[in-house]
Amino acid sequence: ETSLKATEIDFLKSQNTREHHTNGYNIKNLVVRRGQPFKVQVSLNRELRAADKLSLRFSIGENPTKNRGSLMSLKPEKEQDFNGWKISVVKKNGKECLLSVTSSPKAPVGKYTLNVKTGTNIYKPENGVIYLLFNPWCKDDAVFMADEAQRKEYVLNDTGYIYVGSAYSIYDRPWNFGQFEEFVLDACMYLLDKSKLSLSKRRDPSYVSRAMSALVNANDDSGVLMGNWSGNYSGGTAPMDWIGSVTILQNYYKTKKPICYGQCWVFAGVLNTVMRCLGVPCRCVSTFNSAHDTEENLRVDIYLNESGEKLNWMSLDSVWNFHVWNDVWMKRTDLPDGFDGWQAIDSTPQEQSQGVFQCGPCPVNAVREGDVYLPYDAKFVYAEVNADKVYWMVKKVNGKDKYIKVTAETQDIGRNISTKAVGKNKREDITLQYKYPEGSKEERKSMERACSFIHPSGMVPRSGYASTVEEHGTRNINKPMVLHETVTKTGLHLEITNTEALHPGNPLELAITVKTSTPGNWTIDLAGSCQLQYYTGKVQANLGTIKETISLEGKSEMQIPLKIAPDAYMKTLASVEDEVLILVTAIAEVKETNDKLTKETSMRFEYPPINVQMPEIAKLNNEFTCAFIFKNKLNVALENCKLLVEGLGLFKMTTFDQGDIMPGRIMKSEVICTPTRLGEKKIVAKLTSNQIKGISTEKAITI
Repeated sequence: ETSLKATEIDFLKSQNTREHHTNGYNIKNLVVRRGQPFKVQVSLNRELRAADKLSLRFSIGENPTKNRGSLMSLKPEKEQDFNGWKISVVKKNGKECLLSVTSSPKAPVGKYTLNVKTGTNIYKPENGVIYLLFNPWCKDDAVFMADEAQRKEYVLNDTGYIYVGSAYSIYDRPWNFGQFEEFVLDACMYLLDKSKLSLSKRRDPSYVSRAMSALVNANDDSGVLMGNWSGNYSGGTAPMDWIGSVTILQNYYKTKKPICYGQCWVFAGVLNTVMRCLGVPCRCVSTFNSAHDTEENLRVDIYLNESGEKLNWMSLDSVWNFHVWNDVWMKRTDLPDGFDGWQAIDSTPQEQSQGVFQCGPCPVNAVREGDVYLPYDAKFVYAEVNADKVYWMVKKVNGKDKYIKVTAETQDIGRNISTKAVGKNKREDITLQYKYPEGSKEERKSMERACSFIHPSGMVPRSGYASTVEEHGTRNINKPMVLHETVTKTGLHLEITNTEALHPGNPLELAITVKTSTPGNWTIDLAGSCQLQYYTGKVQANLGTIKETISLEGKSEMQIPLKIAPDAYMKTLASVEDEVLILVTAIAEVKETNDKLTKETSMRFEYPPINVQMPEIAKLNNEFTCAFIFKNKLNVALENCKLLVEGLGLFKMTTFDQGDIMPGRIMKSEVICTPTRLGEKKIVAKLTSNQIKGISTEKAITI
């Protein structure tokens, strides 16, 4: 009789991918999630008989073997369970055989090759590679997420926002994650192979997410993105010029070389794409006033000169206006109970962890409870959101620098922790997931717990230059100190605001309000300064200072204006390739009581908008036109303008060179869009010029 042979396999792609929520992936192969059944139809050269031997063989990695768990041989008629994988015959119809396969919810994620073995014959189908992903829809998967709206947002949404700016003015930067675009899944699979994770570690989302946090930066392993904060981006794309992860991952996959250049929001955007693409729920998290390089002493020292200007060269540690990392959702089987759920991971290369630039997964609950001994990198993440700020004034006395402690701020670091809300285009504040309310007794307890694992030093400035220190009372250096907010006898309080919109090309109209609240006559020396700084806290230019002495009586206040002419800053603005913020710092000293206080606020410039004109609804594969209109309402010409636009499922990333746009002039560009996918699609646009880096917008259309 004829020996049994398979002649064809139908992967039933449209039905399987719909059921597995993988129909978005732009790839020929079948993509399915683990722990959930999928069907394949095998065509044979004759009917299947009882005595026939038929098996589906799934293999992963090089040299697959059964005992290493890298070869699953599934026999529908005999053993129906192999390594947690199951197979069954759904129906036989003549020479056709419909089979159902369920992979183990703990199976290693990656690319499996499927062959059909009949007796001694092996059939190798075309496109016989199946991609197996994590499954947030499966109760037994470590990444299971119960809420459908959350799965839609954190796994399936391919667009979103990354929150940037400063605590004083937060704004949303639209970002295209694009986890379903061509070659993105392949790039993620390449990273998985590059990670050299063993098969058993590939089962575990905590190992996979830690490995990806290392591979998204290029520091140790020629990973995806080269970080650059120097201000010089020749030989690459400036970090401000990206509007999504797709081009970055596609180019990386094509060249296998790091893409230039990234800063924290680019790293977070790409890591978000990678995790969602692999099936792990993931969100971008922005923390405002994030502490960096605190050497685990939970303190950031900031040095000011007598005019209140921040001194760059002295500071070893820094406060970033914002920092963006990611949270991934999973059960932590390696930890005691209570630490499942969101875990922080960070691919921005800041500090090595176990010898590699990687960070996390660190349970967000561990940060909140002060359990900073838990893996991974909880001390580092804890310090980023909980450090204290200490201001020192540097005075010259007899030719020597003298350091005077001005203020301790305990509530300023780790503010407004933000992510995109589920199913809505707005910001959700998640600060309370990371920390208890400031000043609550739970917060105090958590702080004391953390301090028992981290040893903050005593009150000595950490600058290498700090030789002479003026301190009140005794200096007890080794005892951990939990700092308290500076309280003054006069109830002194400072506020910094802008009194006019901060448009580039206009004067910066700023104001410092000084308040006192206790009875008495007070004489106050006020010094104020205005500087331009990068988001990393590095000062780029000093714009101006004021010095005033004012008198206040009892409960009263006075507003002191600080005005900066356009000429003082426009040159700097046009010469940097990054978006810079306006930093205002004030120092007040009450003569009668020697009370000192300092306050700083960062603000961002405000820009005219880009308008997007297109229909609200369009049909699949039917062309429509999308127009981008920008009117320069500023008093200055915008030189060397570039418009970057991208619409996932509509058109590829496109750049228009617009030259110079004079004040009052209108720019208009058009893109012809051909929708290739159904549903709500978003178009993202960004305008950059020498003067302005950060005008972006987005608009949705239903296909």
